[in-house]
Amino acid sequence: MELSPKQQVVERVREAEKILITTHKNPDGDAIGATLALLLFLKKMGKKVTAVTEDMAPDVFNYLPSFNEVSQNFAGARDFVISVDISKVKADKIMYKVLDDKLNIIITPKNGQFKDSMVSYPAGSFNYDLIIVLDSPDLERMGVIYDKNPDVFFETPVINIDHHAGNDHFGQVNLVDLTATSTSEILVSILEALSPEKSPFNEDIATCLLTGIITDTGSFQNANTTPKSLTVSAQMVAAGARRDEIIKRVYKTRSLSTLRLWGRALVNIHDEKADGFVWSSLSKNDFVQVSANENESGGVIDELLKTVSGAEFVLLLSEKAGGVSGSLRAVEKGMDVSKIAKIFGGGGHAMAAGFEINNTTLEESSPMIIQRIKENRQLPNGQFIVEEGE
Repeated sequence: MELSPKQQVVERVREAEKILITTHKNPDGDAIGATLALLLFLKKMGKKVTAVTEDMAPDVFNYLPSFNEVSQNFAGARDFVISVDISKVKADKIMYKVLDDKLNIIITPKNGQFKDSMVSYPAGSFNYDLIIVLDSPDLERMGVIYDKNPDVFFETPVINIDHHAGNDHFGQVNLVDLTATSTSEILVSILEALSPEKSPFNEDIATCLLTGIITDTGSFQNANTTPKSLTVSAQMVAAGARRDEIIKRVYKTRSLSTLRLWGRALVNIHDEKADGFVWSSLSKNDFVQVSANENESGGVIDELLKTVSGAEFVLLLSEKAGGVSGSLRAVEKGMDVSKIAKIFGGGGHAMAAGFEINNTTLEESSPMIIQRIKENRQLPNGQFIVEEGE
């Protein structure tokens, strides 16, 4: 009988010794929560685990255990192999010396002499026997982690765990659950399957997973909240998840720069309710003027969602190094903002989605973006038909 995706995940993880965990660039609460929960659990299993992301998660999540163990430095980790043919000339001694920033490998022959033709450089293996990609609909969404190291993803088995409808199913094993509110929610049952004899959850792991669920459901206020997400969250609280700390740090603690950034976004609000949406923007100058980092814009879209009425979705455009990013949130449950994101090469799920446009400015791209959205036909019930762009 063919194994289910979850059974395949369990089998692959149990067999692996050296595991790489990664997620999409600009990780949100679900991405970093799921990454850290899996990192902590696999270490408990005795695995050698590395976690990498293109960008650091926002500082608002630095209360999470092992937050600083997620690295932004990843070079593929392929072994460099120097092979010497010793079929005719045997080696007597091998040693190395470092001289003037050069590594010199010295081989003393037992007989005869080594020649250049006896030396070759075969491709070395990677230092991982399994890669687990979390909360990313495609490989490209991981940014430089994939762009600069594609070989490691093609030569190492990949497990793809996600909840986005637009997932490309790029892994050898794909566990994509569209009914889940978050990747963290999916991980709960996976960890239980990996530890059937004993609860896999301690306070730290439960806190990481609950962070992911809370942030992807907007503290259970978003329309994507399900009975299962509430049940799983209660399970995490029972396991010791620090719910009060999560709420305080994610929703009640804000730096002055973040508050000022929110103010800029509120000042820049544009009312397009005739076409079903409200949007705002943050320019590079806005970030500079309030001394805010680019990743501080993450909570702004959720604040817009809380303050807007009479719209079907909200859009936030943020000008960042190299281009403009768009964040979309559905106000009404029947609105699928992932279709809008796809116009601009992005993706996500029905309630939350995003896109990036490279090599442009906010001034150049915002009129085009708004016009493209407006050009979509509006049905009598207010839904949008969104045709994918080129």
